[in-house]
Amino acid sequence: MATVLTGLQLETALKQQSLGPLYLILGEEDLLRDAALALLKTTVLGDGGDFNYEQFYGDEAGGSDIVAAASEMPVFAERRFVVVKSAEKLPARESEPLLEYLGDPNETTTLVFVSPKLDGRLKFSQALSKTAVTIDCSPLRDGQLGPWLAREAARLGVRLDDDAGQLLKEVSGGSLYAVRRELEKLAAYVTGDRPATAADVQMLRGTEPGISVFDLTIAIAAGDRARTLSILARNLDAGEAPLRILGSLAWQYRRIWKVQDLVRQGGRDGEAARTLRMDPMKVRSFLSRFSDGHLQTALRLFLEADARLKGGSSGHPRMILERLLWTLCDLAHPSRPEISRRPPASAGRGPSRPVSNVRTVTRGNRTGR
Repeated sequence: MATVLTGLQLETALKQQSLGPLYLILGEEDLLRDAALALLKTTVLGDGGDFNYEQFYGDEAGGSDIVAAASEMPVFAERRFVVVKSAEKLPARESEPLLEYLGDPNETTTLVFVSPKLDGRLKFSQALSKTAVTIDCSPLRDGQLGPWLAREAARLGVRLDDDAGQLLKEVSGGSLYAVRRELEKLAAYVTGDRPATAADVQMLRGTEPGISVFDLTIAIAAGDRARTLSILARNLDAGEAPLRILGSLAWQYRRIWKVQDLVRQGGRDGEAARTLRMDPMKVRSFLSRFSDGHLQTALRLFLEADARLKGGSSGHPRMILERLLWTLCDLAHPSRPEISRRPPASAGRGPSRPVSNVRTVTRGNRTGR
């Protein structure tokens, strides 16, 4: 059975075991991918520089060239380190030469494939998953993000109070690079022994109230289509990626679902209000707009929108998100007289200031080329 490790498990494994010949760094969290790759490179090459290092990109490399590089013997070192980034873009015809290599890899080379996501239907993807040690770099779940945040804060010498930690999760959108940037700013700004507060986070981030993912769900709960589409437009015009906005909204909906369960099990409104960062007097009214049917339908719609945005062939990203938000407003107010199921083509497309604090999830950019 193929070995699957998290980033933390990889670090432990490399200390306890010898290096393997094949690794697959897989997942959509770019910081985790970059960290795993850097750890492997340091472990293989140490401080020896790039003399035994070679890097390819899937949309540019030939399979035979990758095999040739991986088959070379190291010079003045024990191992070579060969990386194939954007492995999902490797054409099927170019992956054919690699199939034989995967069955009998060079033991003096560490060959690493890096990808946010592979097509599991391809022979190459199936063979790679079976033969390589896979490093899981999926976006962190809520229960994982807190410990990660605490470790990063401690590494940078920052103490966070509870509200600051919660706000960092919200404004980062799950993007660990975004969290790290905010922590680095806090480390430079907050001096002495006092913990960083939510006010510190807000001030350093320089956010404008009214365009966060929380504001978006407030507008949805109110059934305010114009406000909802306006928030979307301002974030898109400020440069937020459609997939990041969608991920932020899905994250907020999952949190609303958890708060619903908390309240049903006898939890206090104050605790729910703290989680949702709103007035305790408004919690019940807000949650009443998110029925089980609404939440279940919304999660299905998020998956469909995600597929359309990634497919790139089902309409303009702005239109996909506009239709999604229009439908969510209708779900929050099912008894409201129907006016139109389709948002106007130009809804919410006015000029806006380039400011945003939507919680986002992003894919990594190419680096090191």
